[in-house]
Amino acid sequence: MRIALAQLDLFVGDVDGNARRIIEAAALARDRERADIVVFPELALSGYPPEDLLFHAGMRRRVAEGLARAREAIQGIAAYIGYPEYVEGRIYNSAALVRDGVVLANHRKQCLPNYKVFDEKRYFAPGTEATVVDFDGQRLGLLVCEDIWEPEPVRATVDAGAELLLVANASPYELRKQIEREMIARDRVREVARPLVYTNLVGGQDELVFDGHSFVIDASGEIVARAPAFTESIFAVEFRADGRRLVPVRGEIAPYQSDEASVYGALVLGVRDYVEKHRFPGVIIGLSGGVDSALTLAIAVDALGAERVQAVLMPSRYTAPMSIEDATEQARRQGVKHSLISIEGMFETTLGALRQEFAGAAPDTTEENIQSRCRGVLLMAISNRTGRMLLTTGNKSEMAVGYATLYGDMAGGFAPIKDCSKLLVYRLARYRNSLGAIIPERVLTRAPSAELRPDQRDTDSLPPYQVLDPILEAFIEEDLSVEQIVARGFDRATVTRILDMVKRNEYKRRQAPPGVRVSSRAFGRDWRYPITSGYRLKT
Repeated sequence: MRIALAQLDLFVGDVDGNARRIIEAAALARDRERADIVVFPELALSGYPPEDLLFHAGMRRRVAEGLARAREAIQGIAAYIGYPEYVEGRIYNSAALVRDGVVLANHRKQCLPNYKVFDEKRYFAPGTEATVVDFDGQRLGLLVCEDIWEPEPVRATVDAGAELLLVANASPYELRKQIEREMIARDRVREVARPLVYTNLVGGQDELVFDGHSFVIDASGEIVARAPAFTESIFAVEFRADGRRLVPVRGEIAPYQSDEASVYGALVLGVRDYVEKHRFPGVIIGLSGGVDSALTLAIAVDALGAERVQAVLMPSRYTAPMSIEDATEQARRQGVKHSLISIEGMFETTLGALRQEFAGAAPDTTEENIQSRCRGVLLMAISNRTGRMLLTTGNKSEMAVGYATLYGDMAGGFAPIKDCSKLLVYRLARYRNSLGAIIPERVLTRAPSAELRPDQRDTDSLPPYQVLDPILEAFIEEDLSVEQIVARGFDRATVTRILDMVKRNEYKRRQAPPGVRVSSRAFGRDWRYPITSGYRLKT
């Protein structure tokens, strides 16, 4: 028996397009890979996650039509296809095994995740039965994603006679998630001594990126095949009978990536799919000469190509000459169209219009924010004129403490590095330079500055990032208390100050554009802090 794994980049809501891609992939698996079965990702027909589209009457009709079309069109090979199943007022996260116009078996996902980015209990009813099907003399157990994260569904499937486990998945990327997936899958396999086929989704969907990395495990828990990350792949693994046991033949095993390569790949794929699936002709970036915009430009060019990226330099009276030099040099190295538009005239005119209102008041962050908003006006005007989407360049450290300007540098359609701490930004920039030196070295070594007032440095307003980022990670990703963070060796006053800044700036984050999730907890769908709250941190 040969089983193909089809990790595809599918499109949420495009049921017709997804059905067409499923039919094409099944034919390819049959003809090129000589497969008997092809396993598709979870909810392949609707795309994942379909969210409240599931409640739309039109979605139900399209899913029924798409599944019927795939069932009839897929001939000479069986296909395990994920889809939302509508039954008597309920919706199930299901997957059907079809061949030659016949549904051989249908499995309803039993374990519904309701944590982090998942809220499946809002949409789906849980299945209650194990699903095992006789297929050409072999007993196949059918499962969907979270079903293998708990022992019971796998045990029940094997107790029902399964000799091989087929699992459809839509497991989103976060740093080192593949190691966790394979650890869980190995645990289940070793508990029941059955081989397992794991097909994962690939592609970007709003804040989420799915990294693929589909794999096959033999009955002892050893990985015998693994697809590469962040790319579509259709490949087959042969299973040979050894008595009643099915033994997979070892195939290609794509290696793990480094942390930096992995995160960078997720950012590139997330930007590419967001732009492509929204059909933007390209993107605009405000290029400052700092590391954040430098990394964002690198990601955009790698995702879309230089011809679809436009950079705009917008100096003010506080912009250092080396910022203009370094930004211009990077744009030149990457072959990106770039222009220079001074904001000095806009800034002066705005201050003049407000002179009477501001009479007697000393300059403060108000004037800094005006500069940022002048840049936002220019960038959005170019975006409107060209149809290209504006990418924002803020990082997670800044978004956490509110070191960003509403309607200024936060203006835009997508935020590629929104979930990357400042320290990670530097690591990613150096990683990208290791592939080809596109970011000038001075960008990576100079002290970070917003350049909104004379001789400004980020450390004027914030602790050094070597202190700030670990405190933020402990609070945001680990949910640690003040006492627990202080116990790690941080100053209590610094910790309470930083956490208070995080709390006070929730209103800004609610108005920020979406961005790629790469950590275990990003600002967005898995961060749901109230804007208005009487909760006080213990000082």
